[in-house]
Amino acid sequence: MSSRADTRMKELAFSAMFAALALIFSYVEVLIPIPIPIPGVKLGIANLVIIIALYRMGFRRAFSINCARIVMAGLLFSGVFGMIYSFAGGILSLTVMYLLKRTGLFSMVGVSMAGGVAHNFGQLIAACMIVSTASLMSYFTILLFTGLIGGILIGILAYTVEKRLPADIC
Repeated sequence: MSSRADTRMKELAFSAMFAALALIFSYVEVLIPIPIPIPGVKLGIANLVIIIALYRMGFRRAFSINCARIVMAGLLFSGVFGMIYSFAGGILSLTVMYLLKRTGLFSMVGVSMAGGVAHNFGQLIAACMIVSTASLMSYFTILLFTGLIGGILIGILAYTVEKRLPADIC
């Protein structure tokens, strides 16, 4: 097999591994009760994998991993509406994180914070569109706060894990 084919196989294997890990984290997140009585508030554990993928593999592969995770988690755990909300939040979040990372002005924690807020905002917009009311925007303040806190925690974890990964991974 050629060197190029070996590289492609390695990329595919790592992408599949990251997608599987993100799916496992999505499942773990379903099992953790959050003491905030607002639908959709989660820790964002699966985003840990997506941020590391963004920094190690680039936007396209992180996007593919994120989409694979959202579809699999939707089919297994949350159903069609959960998948719609996850796509809205996940795509907006990854796009915002990519754009901020690209500037070079933000740390991984800062990128993750923005991603957490963007994810919650994307889900809120999707919910407003699905139920045809803007009154859900009243949840934005609490979702902004939870997105910031979750983003900080996930960003710190992602930074710690990414620095400990060997250079030849991904």
